[in-house]
Amino acid sequence: MKKINIPPSKHVKVLDGQGWVGLIDQLGTEMTILNAARVSFGKMKESMDENDIVLLDYLIKNKHTSPLEHIVFTFSVHCPLFVRGQWHRHRTWSYNEISRRYTEIDLEFYLPEKLRKQAPVNRQASVEWENCDFGEFRTMMKEHNDRSLKLYHELLAKGVCREQARAVLPQNMMVTFWATVDLNNLIHFLELRDSEHAQWEIREYALAIKKLVSPVIPNVAKILGWQD
Repeated sequence: MKKINIPPSKHVKVLDGQGWVGLIDQLGTEMTILNAARVSFGKMKESMDENDIVLLDYLIKNKHTSPLEHIVFTFSVHCPLFVRGQWHRHRTWSYNEISRRYTEIDLEFYLPEKLRKQAPVNRQASVEWENCDFGEFRTMMKEHNDRSLKLYHELLAKGVCREQARAVLPQNMMVTFWATVDLNNLIHFLELRDSEHAQWEIREYALAIKKLVSPVIPNVAKILGWQD
């Protein structure tokens, strides 16, 4: 039996290599979108031509979204808990994740290479921090991680159950989960999370997803401006 908290073959690393997102399964192609749109006429095609690309463009730009829901992607995501919390706000996805009720192995913590400071006006935003001694703060964060992990293992050794002992683990603990979504809702997710208003960490995952799915739906990606 393979572990799930290792990158699948198709993946993109993020957060300076500490996290990743991988494409592990998919259902449907761009022809699926087009044939779903043609169902109302009782027609189907087996291959695409230039007229189909025009139809794709029309469907997307005019918000005819139901044909897009017939393509489904499943991703494996390795991210900090605070990113997972933001991701799970998107309730159109289906999620299953590794549970610290069941296992205490392979615990990791996200330690950012750089720290940002609080934006002076926007209470939910951050800005670049010039002339900051990142080394000092990263050392403090690592020491906190080490103390939390030590306490966690001490609690387990004294007989405390995993489901309660995990309460001492910090928000930067890495978690691995599966996430499944149809293309229409994925597009909405990416509009929100690959935005200048999104937190940098989750935006990194949104950019990685675009890299993973663009080769699968190249014409859709071009219409949406995902390609470099």
